[in-house]
Amino acid sequence: MPRKPPPARPERLVVATANPGKLREFRALLAGLPYEVVAQGDLGVPSPPETGTTFAANALLKARHAARATGGAALADDSGLEVDALGGAPGVYSARYAGEGASDAANNEKLLAALAGVARGLRGARYRCVLAFVAGPEDPAPLFAEGVWEGEILAAPRGTGGFGYDPLFWLAEREASAAELAPALKNELSHRGQALANLRAQLEARARAARRP
Repeated sequence: MPRKPPPARPERLVVATANPGKLREFRALLAGLPYEVVAQGDLGVPSPPETGTTFAANALLKARHAARATGGAALADDSGLEVDALGGAPGVYSARYAGEGASDAANNEKLLAALAGVARGLRGARYRCVLAFVAGPEDPAPLFAEGVWEGEILAAPRGTGGFGYDPLFWLAEREASAAELAPALKNELSHRGQALANLRAQLEARARAARRP
């Protein structure tokens, strides 16, 4: 009886993030796809300057940077918080709202100060995530996926889970902050979860097309 060929080795997919919280979410949300998910930092790849003025532009430049540095497939996201009362700020500057290298706590403190005196009904906000996937350094047709998660900003943090602005991001329909959700539920509901579900569908469609004779 002929031997079965060994299973194909998963393709390495470099995730262009240095954020351990994001990496955990990516690994959970990409489970089941034929990829070995590796952080670019584990390969010695530094993060590039985020010079784009939109989430999509920053996601693509980070994905291409990781792909050029490693020679393979790469995935990057750019995501942030858009607060209505602040004209959509901090937006693409969410991770560095309180300055380059700012901690989550510092960013949260600055956001609370900026919203001091703003009534609860006027504190609407959303998380937005745009993903960019490139199959290699010269991929001429990168894949994009977007997710949006609506909520509002609390006057004080609640919960110890998640990261970023999660302790301030209130979900009225769940009666909880994003930091109070179980990780699996957060991945199901979040902007990043929505975007990755969209991207999974695109990757699976691309794989099916490649298998057609």
